[in-house]
Amino acid sequence: MFGADDRKGDAQVKEVNPEGEVVWEWYARDHFDKAPYKDISNQGWTHTNAVTRLTNGNTLISPRNFNLMVEVDPQGAVIRTIGEGVFSSTHDPEVLANGNILALSQWRDKPHQAIEIDPETGEIVWEFAMPNRYTWPVRDADRLPNGNTLITGSTEIVEVTSGGEIVWRLKLEGVSIGPGEGAALGFYKAQRICQSD
Repeated sequence: MFGADDRKGDAQVKEVNPEGEVVWEWYARDHFDKAPYKDISNQGWTHTNAVTRLTNGNTLISPRNFNLMVEVDPQGAVIRTIGEGVFSSTHDPEVLANGNILALSQWRDKPHQAIEIDPETGEIVWEFAMPNRYTWPVRDADRLPNGNTLITGSTEIVEVTSGGEIVWRLKLEGVSIGPGEGAALGFYKAQRICQSD
């Protein structure tokens, strides 16, 4: 995927085989070079930040600047957009076992959120807002085997129950992060590693 500083002429997604050959490409311009998307510019045109191959053979793409996710078929045609009006600066979607999608919303002027959405109906099934501005931007959320959600903010990683209770946290101490500095100074992603006995 091509994230920061992409342009309309760039392929936002490329699939490469083990020999290093490009075997599949997707260009946002073929579908989104029109209002309200065509004149967007914020660290690139789409600032695509995540791509997932789905079990049905389609591909889920997160063009952050478009505030949505897009599902495309193997020919690159857009099957549907997901999350319009729900997400702002969509980040790191994860397809859950129940078919819902868990992704981050980075609102400009309100708390960043982890949101679980039903892609068929657009209904928000679950959400959790990181209340403290010092944790923004929030970039990663993973559903854990126990049903809790691990959320990574720039200065804090939390584990949250389905009821919104924080049951574990890890904080960066002594780090002051200003606007736009989160990627350089703070946490970006976290994974829970479970050990077996």
